[in-house]
Amino acid sequence: MSKTVFITGAATGLGRGTALGLAKKGHKVIAGVEIISQVTPLREEAEAAGLDIEVVKLDITDKQDQKLLESYDYDVFVANAAIGEGGPISEIPVDRMREIYETNVFSTLENAQIAAKKFVEKQQGKIIFLSSIVGIVPMPYLGAYGSSKHAIESIAKTMRAELKEFGVQVATINPGPFETGFNDRMFEERKKWFHPDKHFTKEQSIKETETILDEQYDPEDMIRKMVEVIADDDHLFRTAYPEEVEEQMKESEKEAWEDRV
Repeated sequence: MSKTVFITGAATGLGRGTALGLAKKGHKVIAGVEIISQVTPLREEAEAAGLDIEVVKLDITDKQDQKLLESYDYDVFVANAAIGEGGPISEIPVDRMREIYETNVFSTLENAQIAAKKFVEKQQGKIIFLSSIVGIVPMPYLGAYGSSKHAIESIAKTMRAELKEFGVQVATINPGPFETGFNDRMFEERKKWFHPDKHFTKEQSIKETETILDEQYDPEDMIRKMVEVIADDDHLFRTAYPEEVEEQMKESEKEAWEDRV
């Protein structure tokens, strides 16, 4: 059955691929992009492919832009937009953390609240939060981004419990590291403030963690999984992908009960 899906952060990466993939499956897509210059490229790509995608400028932190979420009718809301930052959590400037939380947590919640109200009025609908493997598995030098996704995990679980009586579904999708450029940019961002001669964290330790960038997955596989889950009426609350990521997340949660200080 065809659905109308509103997805944020659709200008690049998994969001863009998922918007196009959903439209190819016959769904109507409202694709929110952060800045106005991103509207035309995605709109032209969709038109060239004959896809039903309406592209709108939606900076999820902008209160005026958020009103767009109230004006459209949709069946599924996908909170995909996010930003990231690498670097040691013990030394990262807290202002950098605030910026990440403003986008990934507070503004994401504001957007989801708008969708929740619409769905409660209709007594149906689905909200999907894009979380991450690091929303469950703590990883060195990804604490700023990871902790924001830990918050999203809690928000999603709580919202699910609260909205169940209204017939509203809530779920998360937790990708592993996919080669979209997002992870590379996170580690690049730390260079704006991290200086080996001023900070106690060893740069070599950070570089060892950065080796995960050499082992990223093909994003097309994740896009296919996201399209499948978003369009499906019956699926798990949490979708972690690929399978080895799911196993890593489960093991991490088990270890949290067994680790000693």
